Amino acid sequence: MERSDNKDKSNYNDIEVKTYSVPFSIEQISNNFTTFSPPPPSPPPSADKEKIIRNAFRLHQQGNIKEAVNYYQYFINQGFQDHRVFSNYAGILKDLGNLKEAEILIRKCININPYSAMEYFNLGIILKELGRLQEAEISIRRSIELNPKSALAHCNLGTILLDLGLLKEAELSTRKAIELKPDFEMAYCNLGAILIDAGNLEEAELLTRKAIQIKPDYALAYSNLGNILRDLGKLKDAEISLLKSIELNPDNAEAFYNLSHISRELGNIDQAKFYSKKIISIRPWSIIGSYSLNYDLKLN
Repeated sequence: MERSDNKDKSNYNDIEVKTYSVPFSIEQISNNFTTFSPPPPSPPPSADKEKIIRNAFRLHQQGNIKEAVNYYQYFINQGFQDHRVFSNYAGILKDLGNLKEAEILIRKCININPYSAMEYFNLGIILKELGRLQEAEISIRRSIELNPKSALAHCNLGTILLDLGLLKEAELSTRKAIELKPDFEMAYCNLGAILIDAGNLEEAELLTRKAIQIKPDYALAYSNLGNILRDLGKLKDAEISLLKSIELNPDNAEAFYNLSHISRELGNIDQAKFYSKKIISIRPWSIIGSYSLNYDLKLN
């Protein structure tokens, strides 16, 4: 989430969205499977259906995505229907950025298995990434109807509501996630970011520190904490927090951007230029780094 302030018009405070992992594993079908060579071009007998699924799931779990895709696609090309295959293959397509195809498969999965909270959740995440926020909200809410105790669904609903400009509703949904799962570091971090937009910096700081307490290597939380501390006027503390975020995630261009502003405010223009150059090296296509560096050069 990007927000503006009167200091530099481009401060960053991010919200995390949790997507899905491989929902169906080979153990959910059988603890044993037979070796299956790449299938021939001719359609296999229907008895091979479960064999194809087992091998696809095995390859997927092993991280052999290319071969898993071959099996999933082959399975679908034969006209077989299985919600587990549609779900897992949709997850791969989503990770590859093929959101439209992923949406089609998840909807097929829901047609077969219409009471799966997980699939409505997955569909909501895909729709959010497609920018169809109202549809995403409906899908996540359906997931919550089917599984009201899903902290993850409540947390992600909060991010969608925030994107829709419903700040109070986003806060309530994220607080519900924490109520359901008191050690949910992502919800604490997200709620902190929501409260930054609401102007409640003191509570935002406490919540973000709580996220870090639960997950000490949480790069995003350190980055958001740095932004909060900067807004509170604690520049040195903000610098330390942002540097910690970069230590954990060296490609965090937003953290470098905010560090450049802090360095500028502390009067260290050379350091600000260094951070601006880092932004350019990470995101050469972005105008933010060039703008920041040009500003620093004018100060010399």
